[in-house]
Order: sequence, then C-alpha cells, then structure tokens
Amino acid sequence: MAELSIDTVGGRRQYRPGEEVVGAAAWRLDEPPRTVEVRLFWRTEGKGTRDVGVVASERFENPQATEVREFRFTLPPGPYSFSGRLVSLIWALEAVAAPGGEAARIDITVSPTGQEVHVAG
Repeated sequence: MAELSIDTVGGRRQYRPGEEVVGAAAWRLDEPPRTVEVRLFWRTEGKGTRDVGVVASERFENPQATEVREFRFTLPPGPYSFSGRLVSLIWALEAVAAPGGEAARIDITVSPTGQEVHVAG
C-alpha cells in the first residue's frame, strides 16, 4: 500500500511572512519513485476563478521506495492568508511522488499575526 505524508516540525501551522517553514516528507511506496517534490503554494477558494501560486519547490532526486526527507522554505512577504465572504486565500505544503501521483497536503496560515485575516463584506 502506497503512503505519502508531509508535516512541519512540531506540527506547526501558523507563520509570519519571512519565517522559515521546516518539515519533512515521508513515503512508503511499492517501488522507488522517479522524484518526490515538495511545494509551498497558495490557492484561492470561493466564488470566481480559482488561482494558484507556487512560491517554492524542492525536488528530491533518486528517492528510495521508503524514505523521509527534510525540507526548508522561507515565506515571502505575502499574500496573507485570509477568509472572506466570497473568496479565501489558503497557503499549503504539498508532497507529490512521480510517477504514480501519490500526494499529501497540509494547510498553513501566513499573516503578520500568524492568524488568518478575516475580511468583512
């Protein structure tokens, strides 16, 4: 059975712009994948067109079938995580194995306070 997971050190989910996100991707696959890639990105959800912005990625070359690899990203100054009546912006970390397409994702919050910004409207 194929398993892929991603997490941050200490399970941390709240960050401020400019901070470092440190964590690890772990996998147990039936065969060694060609690559495993970890991505730091944001996405919008809600009404209207959905947008995605990949801010950084790290590709692990020559991975074994079972392995744990660490990653480290520095967060940009923005955009901030926010939730509004019509649209929300969510930051996430994702690990994807290829070929096969196994994936794991966790959401994180990025703002000056470490808390999601709530937009009235």
